[in-house]
Amino acid sequence: MSTDVRTRILATALELIGERGIAGLTNRAVARAAQVSLGTLTYHFSSQEELLGEALRAFVDAEISRLAVITAQVEGSTMSVDEALGHARDAIEARTSRRAQTAQLELYLYATRDESLRAAAARCYAAYDRVAAASLKAIGVPEADRVAPLLGGLIDGLELRRLAVDDLRIDLAEALAALVAGLKASPAPE
Repeated sequence: MSTDVRTRILATALELIGERGIAGLTNRAVARAAQVSLGTLTYHFSSQEELLGEALRAFVDAEISRLAVITAQVEGSTMSVDEALGHARDAIEARTSRRAQTAQLELYLYATRDESLRAAAARCYAAYDRVAAASLKAIGVPEADRVAPLLGGLIDGLELRRLAVDDLRIDLAEALAALVAGLKASPAPE
């Protein structure tokens, strides 16, 4: 039961981070939304920094597991650009909640200020790079491992823009298709 309560508190904290931002997160709000007493919350998490750190690590662990499934489906295969874009869409859009996406970005930003959380953020980005590299290799893009972080940066930027302005005129799949077409057509710099 204690693990269930802890898991519920972490899930609630992530939801509230997505709704209010880290600055708007309070122990009372988390306890109320998780339907636990304030004492129960502080029993499991002695400080808000601990709660935020554990929330980021829980998110990262779940995200790495989710991405590992997609990577396993793609690794070693050959596919068309449309098929690869379908896998990319699955990887990106599986997080359907705007709050979940916002919480993820909030936690990454928080990790820029908290050195103890950078390793968790780096683990998650490495998983994104693995799935991107596997997809790029599957469609024949040269130097896929080198290009994968660039692709991830593009996706992050487009998703941040979409969340911030709610009017992204560039379709993510369309942008990725244009980028991949350019990667396949252009020789790598020497």
